Amino acid sequence: MKTNITYISAVGFHAALGILIYLNESISKLYFFAAVVYFIYRIITIADDKRTYEVLKACAYFVGAEVFFRTTRGAISYEAGKYLVILFALLGIFYKGLSGKGYPYFIYLLFLIPSIFVASTTLSFDANFRTNIAFVLSGPVCLGLIALFCYDKRVTNSQLSQILLFMVLPIIAHTAYIYLYVPDLKEILSSTASNRSASGGWGANQVSAALGLGMFLMAIRFFTKSPTFGLKVLNATILGLIAFRAVTTMSRGGVIAALMATLVFLFYYYRQSRVKKRNELIIMFGLFCLSLVFTWVVSINQSGGLVSLRYSNKDHLGREKASLSTGRAELFEHELQGFIDSPFFGIGSSRAKDQRIEQEGQGVTSHSEFSRTLAEHGMLGVIILLILMFKPLEMRSRNRSNYYFYAFLAFWFLTINHMSMRIAMPAFIYGLALLNVKHDKRPIHRKQLKEQAV
Repeated sequence: MKTNITYISAVGFHAALGILIYLNESISKLYFFAAVVYFIYRIITIADDKRTYEVLKACAYFVGAEVFFRTTRGAISYEAGKYLVILFALLGIFYKGLSGKGYPYFIYLLFLIPSIFVASTTLSFDANFRTNIAFVLSGPVCLGLIALFCYDKRVTNSQLSQILLFMVLPIIAHTAYIYLYVPDLKEILSSTASNRSASGGWGANQVSAALGLGMFLMAIRFFTKSPTFGLKVLNATILGLIAFRAVTTMSRGGVIAALMATLVFLFYYYRQSRVKKRNELIIMFGLFCLSLVFTWVVSINQSGGLVSLRYSNKDHLGREKASLSTGRAELFEHELQGFIDSPFFGIGSSRAKDQRIEQEGQGVTSHSEFSRTLAEHGMLGVIILLILMFKPLEMRSRNRSNYYFYAFLAFWFLTINHMSMRIAMPAFIYGLALLNVKHDKRPIHRKQLKEQAV
């Protein structure tokens, strides 16, 4: 009961925080610095046996808050979210060390370096070398360090559930902010293109990804942490509220990633559940589907039918669009051509974007981390991708206790293929798949022996 009250209080606090930041955006800076100080203090002062858990909570919180801080200009820099996750991972490595079995991620990090030297000779004269390299490599470096820290670290199921909660709480604040930013969608939606205003004044792709993460985490919580009817209603309501705003950003990537990863999670969670739990899951899945259908109907109504047109790949007049990928396929092909032209060491970090500036006058950032890695790192990129894909599967062959494993990998894979690694979220979600998750120990209740009368 106490745990439920704490959870409801945390949800209420973050919803109120989102409202306050909308009313006075300068509060976002105070929120940012308070969170940084709090988590660093906790990591440094906590007992050593709880430090891994504390580092993961800190990373999770800033992963959930990263896009919100960008939206409200609360962070000290655009890339602050990634850099803080890197800092927390380094603190964790300093205090808790590494698993020797995670050495392929050392190789992964080393193989990122040659692209910097190649870029020094290939980037155009006008390109800002330091900024471009930092922007492109901060995500991959973040993933490498998180993977090194997380690999084979032991956490319990209940601890992992709390880590996921810390990730979704700032997304709840973000959602509250967006509701106030645009209370009436019909006033600002006029086409089926991704809409910045409907996303709270920030890039729809990033906001869709953040809210999609919120959908995924609340779906997990709905199925695993809703023991009472009241909590089922609360979690389903939060899921619906986040899903509605995710769908109406008109950016599909985050929503599709969330739904696909949720289905993967449910498949493996169902397989590992006992018969009694399976029957309950079937009923809850029905309620889950009803909740999503209701959200979808409301989204269509509130957008004047534009949401339905967007997801069926039509424009606002109902005409079929030429490309389902909205230009992503062309970017993918362009980057594969870069790999073919420079197959050994690649074209260099950030050169793919730089080439588009030279050829087309605009530097559209890559949406696929896979094609960008191949283009900019060449054959080293092939090895990097093989490490990322097969090392987790090798670990899974030895440890099958983490029923989130495939869902995390699916979410990571889908995310990096619709928005690359612009934010820290896919790096951290990938790291969570490498944790050694243990079942919670059941408390032993000993009966007290009654004193026998002498």
